[in-house]
Amino acid sequence: MSAPTTPPAVPLARTTGEDGRPRLVEPELRRVDGAVREAAVPPFAPPAATGSLADIPFDNAREAPDEAVLSRKDEDGRFQDLTAAEFAAEVLALAKGLAATGLEPGDRLAIMARTTYEWTLLDFAAWAAGLVTVPVYPTSSAFQTRWILQNAGVKALAVESAEQAAALGPERDRLPDLAHLWSFATSPKDPVGDLGRLKEAGGAIPDEEITRRRTALTPQTTATLIYTSGTTGRPKGCVLTHGNFFAEVDNAVELLHPVFKSVSREPASTLLFLPLSHVFGRMVAIGCLRARVRLGHAPSIRTEDLLADLAAFRPTFLLAIPYVLEKVFNTGRATAEKMGRASSFDRAARIARAWGEATEAQQHGTGPGPGFGLRTARALYDPLVYRRVRAALGGRVRYAICGGSPLGRRLAAFYAGAGIEIFEGYGLTETTAAAVVTPPLKPRLGTVGWPLPGGRVRIADDGEVLLGGGHVFSGYWDAETGEVTRGPVDGWFPTGDLGALDEDGYLTITGRKKDILITTGGKNVAPAPLEDWLRAHPLVGQCMVVGDDRPYITALLTLEPEGIAHWRRMRRKEALTAAELARDPELLEALQKAVDDANKLVSRAESIRRFTVLPVDLTEEAGHLTPSLKIKRPAVEQAFAEEIEALYRK
Repeated sequence: MSAPTTPPAVPLARTTGEDGRPRLVEPELRRVDGAVREAAVPPFAPPAATGSLADIPFDNAREAPDEAVLSRKDEDGRFQDLTAAEFAAEVLALAKGLAATGLEPGDRLAIMARTTYEWTLLDFAAWAAGLVTVPVYPTSSAFQTRWILQNAGVKALAVESAEQAAALGPERDRLPDLAHLWSFATSPKDPVGDLGRLKEAGGAIPDEEITRRRTALTPQTTATLIYTSGTTGRPKGCVLTHGNFFAEVDNAVELLHPVFKSVSREPASTLLFLPLSHVFGRMVAIGCLRARVRLGHAPSIRTEDLLADLAAFRPTFLLAIPYVLEKVFNTGRATAEKMGRASSFDRAARIARAWGEATEAQQHGTGPGPGFGLRTARALYDPLVYRRVRAALGGRVRYAICGGSPLGRRLAAFYAGAGIEIFEGYGLTETTAAAVVTPPLKPRLGTVGWPLPGGRVRIADDGEVLLGGGHVFSGYWDAETGEVTRGPVDGWFPTGDLGALDEDGYLTITGRKKDILITTGGKNVAPAPLEDWLRAHPLVGQCMVVGDDRPYITALLTLEPEGIAHWRRMRRKEALTAAELARDPELLEALQKAVDDANKLVSRAESIRRFTVLPVDLTEEAGHLTPSLKIKRPAVEQAFAEEIEALYRK
């Protein structure tokens, strides 16, 4: 059970007014030579002094045993609720099974699976048994998997299927410490499965053993080693403690009060479809259980599968990356075009964006808000367009937490006008996910918001973003010593990202420090704004801006499969091969217009002068992308060196 927490070291900010409604708490700012260089927000929740994440299921079972905290999909595709008491019982049974195998507190257990109920169950069961969990992306190669398991000293591995276990292949012989390999899978021939047999084996372990292990954990105990996917070099194991997660989720839940509480008297709920191997998805899963928000899992992100799961689950908020929200918007636009209503959709999009912009101005006191004409137009298009956008997300979604990369002002304003408020976040694995979040009641479109309560942001002299707070990790895992190394310096973690704080403390990310391109003319160019703008276009899949030590800026583009399929159908060009399509004059004209629009964001010296369309996509399997879909620039430059050279020939 959880022990009471001690008072925080600094006074907590009041997050509610006399009426109990959320209250805005603005950041404290520090200026240097007139410019804002540091912003900090006081904590909304006290730091945990005792206890661990392992206590959450048991606290929920004690405080609200009959409340639905999870939903699990059955064989017919229906979501069945699990109460807090039922989930705690499953966690206890599986934790006893893990103890029965001889695993001791501090041992590492790796989980390699898609986003499933079993992932979350095993995560909490491992913590209850005193173990440290190590996520592995299910798309990882055998070599990548072996390297992580070896580096972390993993003693047990749980995978989703027997095929994943077999894929480890000959690398298994290079893992002498790996004593156990289990699969989540069951079948008619084996309805119990490995997890069921673990629970059976745990019957010989007394409940008191798990209580002993669980109560020995503290906020300073390591909870997980999450390996950064890394755009260059081998991944590093980030050491995150139970206290790091408490600092993150407790303050996020208090800050995003409207998201995690009931919506229109409906209990808050979310369907998680982003990978639990990534800290973003993991943080939300923990936050939902901490706040007793009903949580479902969706293992497939194929459009048809995900839309079916959203329709069945009907969440009130979503965790998403910009790609998903872009896809919903572009699919809606393509459907409207197919029905001959493209102009109507475009007008509805303009009205939604105008509504979002006007609402933001009203919240900041810089404008009167939406006028009568705008309110009337929005009401007209709500049943025609906006309701259909919301229906594609399940019909009840009112909020979305978006991270991973910048969403962009246009799309954020559109969704606000369509009735879905977007909370953007910025963070890294090293900061237990979001370190900066859009503040409710006072968003600023195009920025990632203010520091998470209890956190702080500093802009270094060279423009690098530095982060501090209880959610910032202590350092990286050293496989040789089993110790933590290379942590924050003087309480600040250098992110490698470039950014700026405006006069009110809102942070804007402008690019990666190591990704800055320097042309032969000496111009420094941040590729991120151009790339983010172009990736939002319905015909563009991936974009990589090139120009380091070159006379001008160019770009490599790939085509978005669904967007280009629709474009081909509408123009009767299905017969074109990929190579022919990449040279099609009509398509190149459409892409040139998109490039021209993106160039309006930057100066002439920073603009894209030429581009080429690659006849293949950039994929993780080919080594072009990380598991979180970030571009590995050196790998792409090497793979398409000839195409890049052609862009600079006279």
